[in-house]
Amino acid sequence: MVSFAAAQLFSALTSADDDPWWLLLLANAIATAAVLGWGMYIGSRRELIWTLRSRAERAEAEQELRVAQARGQEQARIAREMHDVLAHRISQISLHAGALAYRRDLTPEETRASAEVIRDKAHEALDDLRGVLGVLRDGTTGERMRAPQPTYADLPGLVGEARESGMRVEFEDLVHDDAVPDAAGRTVYRIVQEGITNARKHAPGAMLTVRVSGGPDDGIDVLLRNPVGFGPSRTPGAGLGLIGLAERAELRGGHLEHGCDGAIFVVHGWIPWAA
Repeated sequence: MVSFAAAQLFSALTSADDDPWWLLLLANAIATAAVLGWGMYIGSRRELIWTLRSRAERAEAEQELRVAQARGQEQARIAREMHDVLAHRISQISLHAGALAYRRDLTPEETRASAEVIRDKAHEALDDLRGVLGVLRDGTTGERMRAPQPTYADLPGLVGEARESGMRVEFEDLVHDDAVPDAAGRTVYRIVQEGITNARKHAPGAMLTVRVSGGPDDGIDVLLRNPVGFGPSRTPGAGLGLIGLAERAELRGGHLEHGCDGAIFVVHGWIPWAA
């Protein structure tokens, strides 16, 4: 407004006497409007550039955060899988190696058979480790392959393998639907696998009772019971297996509890059907 008034005064003082006043007024209004419009355009453009730059920086920061979160989640997944898989295999190796160390009456053929079992279990542990890390590659294409993850249908095989290794396992399957979702079945499999591993390490020779029940409406209930072992375990362990399984169950929307009920060690978990 001040600029327009100053321009009008300057035009009135410097213009010829025959110039109409309305022409000077119109010319100054057009000039002032043009200057204001150009200034507003420059300001809007600068604000737009600043907004776009801020959005780009924020998007880049959010992308870095998502990448870091994804990396952390993948590392946690690999750590859980490595513990669940390797602890089971290594406990089997430790069991057979301990038998070789204590048994003095084994024939050469029996010793050789036990050594072959240890070798096979070591190879299985390496294969499982490669599968967890995803470093298996197709021989033709060279692309990474991921080993098939266990499901609920693999649970009888896990129990049968434990029985073949000399464990006493009583397995009761009361799930009244065969189509257990893979995610829920995998979590149940890992819970039973960890229970077998713990019983093998801390209560060798004890009877392990495994009962799985439930269905689509009730979810899956997992109960493992075995007598508490005597004395410290000879197989080292960090004691993080059940903690990791509890975290895994919570991530699936369920829960896992463990503790002693008198002289019986109990692991009790529940996993939703659509986990």
